[in-house]
Amino acid sequence: MVSPASEPGGARPRSGRQLRIAAHGYEADIASVGATLRALRFHGRDLVVPFDADEVRPGYRGVTLAPWPNRIVDGRYTFAGVEHRLPLTEPDRGQALHGLVAWSEFADRIVEPDRVVLAATIEPQTGYPFRVEVEVEYRLGADGLTQTVTGSNRGADPAPWGTGPHPYLVAGEGRVDEWTFTLPASAVLTVTEDRLSPIAVEPVDAHPEWDFHVPRPIGPTFIDHAFTALSRTDGSTSVELRTDGGAGVAITWGEDCAWVQIHTADTPSAPGTHRIGLAVEPMTCAPDAFNSGAGLIALDPGAAHAASWRISALD
Repeated sequence: MVSPASEPGGARPRSGRQLRIAAHGYEADIASVGATLRALRFHGRDLVVPFDADEVRPGYRGVTLAPWPNRIVDGRYTFAGVEHRLPLTEPDRGQALHGLVAWSEFADRIVEPDRVVLAATIEPQTGYPFRVEVEVEYRLGADGLTQTVTGSNRGADPAPWGTGPHPYLVAGEGRVDEWTFTLPASAVLTVTEDRLSPIAVEPVDAHPEWDFHVPRPIGPTFIDHAFTALSRTDGSTSVELRTDGGAGVAITWGEDCAWVQIHTADTPSAPGTHRIGLAVEPMTCAPDAFNSGAGLIALDPGAAHAASWRISALD
């Protein structure tokens, strides 16, 4: 269903139009600004950190990331022999963060009880002179909420492309420190402490604090890193987050995403949000892929690329 477009008094919710889908015990609220997953519940239990409809979305919580996830260092890159410079949307670190559609209004394409499809177009602009349509589908099934993001090149030149989601997963009561985490990744991208700029891909064996092959509590560990060399079962990778009682949440994706960013949501100056959810962001490419080329997709004119991931409750 589509929720009313205005609140009492006629004001439109700050996060945009509200769409709710429900099926199989799941209920998801999607906001049109940024094609954002605003809330996801299973039999009333939160699976992601929610926010209110009439709230300016806190940072990138639940947003769709495109045409790149993560950071482009200094906002500079070269593509097809041409240098480009993007606005620095993470000014404290001097980086271009999480793409160009985070605050875009997405239009409804399909609205059904258990499925919505939204779309927006990135118009050619300084730093990204390409026209790419971004289509986002949310679909509920017995196995959870599947999100599919498709980038279609509507311009005359090849365009660099990458995508991913930004949910903050919630296992249950408590905070990140108390939850048990499983991450089947054998390599981690080390970063600079001040700007989180990539340094090198290293084995997690060399960084045991970030090795979660064997499920264990996260504890006080700080994580804001990308991982790769992912183990797969039947072509899929799953990350699990559980409470002591065994219930929790998982996110699963296929070979379209060879990377995943994990962040423990550390905000010590804001105790209300400090480590209340774990950001798990499957990505089609590495951080700063516009420069490194690691996983970067070159969309030819008329071509499209799709990637999917699924959030599921664990009982």
